[in-house]
Amino acid sequence: MLPWIVVSIGLFFVSAQVPVYPETEDSTETVYANDNIQEDNFISRYSERVMVKFDKSSLFITILYVVILYSIVTLITLLIIILLNRGRMQREQKLKEYLKEEYQQKLMDYLFEEDKLDHAFMDLERIASNKFNRQILIDQMIDLSINLKGEIKEVIKKLYLLLGLMKDSLEKAYSRKWHENVKGFRELAFMGIREANERIIESLNSNNEILRMEAQIAMVSLSDDNPYHFLYLMEKPLAIWEQITLHELLIQHNLKVPAFKQWFESENISVLIFALEMVSWFKQKGAGSAIIRLFEHENDEVRRTAYKVCGELRLKSSLPAMKKIYEGESNRNKLEILNAFARIPEERHLNFLKSVLDMEEDVQLQILATKAMENTDEPGISMLIKLMKSKSEYKNYQIIIRHVLDGRIY
Repeated sequence: MLPWIVVSIGLFFVSAQVPVYPETEDSTETVYANDNIQEDNFISRYSERVMVKFDKSSLFITILYVVILYSIVTLITLLIIILLNRGRMQREQKLKEYLKEEYQQKLMDYLFEEDKLDHAFMDLERIASNKFNRQILIDQMIDLSINLKGEIKEVIKKLYLLLGLMKDSLEKAYSRKWHENVKGFRELAFMGIREANERIIESLNSNNEILRMEAQIAMVSLSDDNPYHFLYLMEKPLAIWEQITLHELLIQHNLKVPAFKQWFESENISVLIFALEMVSWFKQKGAGSAIIRLFEHENDEVRRTAYKVCGELRLKSSLPAMKKIYEGESNRNKLEILNAFARIPEERHLNFLKSVLDMEEDVQLQILATKAMENTDEPGISMLIKLMKSKSEYKNYQIIIRHVLDGRIY
């Protein structure tokens, strides 16, 4: 677009600023000479006229002529390059589709047809002599390994090693290009190759989020006993989408679930919070005392998550500690504490909940305290009815109690 704008501006200035010179003897002679040259064609005459104008133009107009010419040449060159590249990409894509089908059939013959095994291996060896073909072959092996398990998957790995394809994956893993690293990590993880683990570990704290995520996935796949051991090495924040991906990996691949409380001492706050969420998800109640110790953590979000997890795990032992810390907490954390009391209804904490109704002015806190009292059934409901019908002093929470008890809010 920019070159066309330049051309338009140039033409404007050319038409506006090229001076009209009066006829002189030189110009008259030039015109006279041109009139006498009848054999010249249109292009020759036009070229000569342009050169005359060019010679008589100011420096600014001359520069514009050059810019216009350069822009036109550049546009034509770019158009040719784009068309050639587009054609090459289309041919390459068609070739890939054809080779995928052919290589997939060769792999199936090698894996499932014993009488064709030797011939198929020779064909695959021939295929692996070309880098372009090797990449397509690796992709097809990965596609097969995703859907196959057990001995067949081991056979694919053995073939991968016999054909020397591991060298290609290692080259990509150690490449300076991050997208090549991603391919290499993925291939090595699928094949269970640990030769590039040091490089993968380095990438765990990369500034590139995609590379960092791929390194995490690879370490989960390549770990023996503890699939999340790499969390000890994490320095960068663990994003929410990364946490979700790691959790899904654990479920999909039926991996061994570690004791997530081991990361409660992590200095990486995002890792600590992820560990708390996983303790809740996998109902690791044995981490109860360790969660309660986090009530004293300096980070506000860590404490809030700890309160939430205690409520989700129904940890009755956490309620006395939450009562003690309630007064000094932020409003958001108070809400989470009262949520926990609502999930773990106990009659012995009714007086504390009543004090919340009396002291707090925030309606949300009062609603949650009322709901927590109601959840204790008969003792709590009786106390709420008594407070609602009290004539001695009007309290704003009496309206809240009335609505909570008749179900208009909950």
